[in-house]
Amino acid sequence: MKLLTLRLGNGVTTAVRQDGGTLTEIPGFSDVGALLKDPNWETTAKTAGGTTHPYNGADLAAVVPYPGKIICVGHNYRNHIEEMGHDVPAYPTLFAKYAESLTGPNDDLGLPQESDTVDWEAELAVVIGRTGRRIPESEAADHIAGYAVLNDVSMRDYQFRTIQWLQGKTWEKSTPFGPALVTKDEFTPGPLMTSAVDGEVQQSTPTSDLVFTPEFLVSYISTIITLNPGDVIATGTPGGVGHAQNPKRCLQEGQVLVTTIEGLGQLTSRVIKEA
Repeated sequence: MKLLTLRLGNGVTTAVRQDGGTLTEIPGFSDVGALLKDPNWETTAKTAGGTTHPYNGADLAAVVPYPGKIICVGHNYRNHIEEMGHDVPAYPTLFAKYAESLTGPNDDLGLPQESDTVDWEAELAVVIGRTGRRIPESEAADHIAGYAVLNDVSMRDYQFRTIQWLQGKTWEKSTPFGPALVTKDEFTPGPLMTSAVDGEVQQSTPTSDLVFTPEFLVSYISTIITLNPGDVIATGTPGGVGHAQNPKRCLQEGQVLVTTIEGLGQLTSRVIKEA
């Protein structure tokens, strides 16, 4: 299934994408995160019978607009670790984002007034579908609802002001996320992930080329803190970021950043100056 959070004139709602491109509302749930809190969410989504809308032209919000936690993983693709000059880590490098950083899959991406080193980071996002603490790796897949596309757009000047990255990673409305949650029965990590700026491919790596797999990350993170339905794990970015290029490259006003994972969909972010 492909689950989406759809903006309408009177608010937002949850919808499931049917074959042929029709979106069918799932009544009673304001967004995909709210749906995942229903223990019977899969059956509820499969039997949805609400109002229908065409997918083309739909105004989509971040697929889970208000996750309780967004936990991000750094240094999780070998080619990115190498380009940044680091060693392969023994344990995941974790940092956080907040819900205010998320935007829809087709929303404009605003360049902050305070930063002129805005960089792209294509990522595979894992969305939790079942509560768990200290989840064995062998059972972690049972706690994953599905996957989505995310771009961990980073303000590099703020990121590297200190050894802690958070201040460069959670800027308001800086993280496109969606377009849909694709349930794990329809997607397995492996297909190609790319980012492109004005049609020029910057990153291109299979999503299976991870140091730490989604299942390992679910197990590891749940050792530290309970994972709940709607929580998001951003699994890291591959090589090809602008900061590692010579000369360094940054996003500029007027450019279009496109982030794609085969089987999950595409984010299209037009770069504008923040108002």
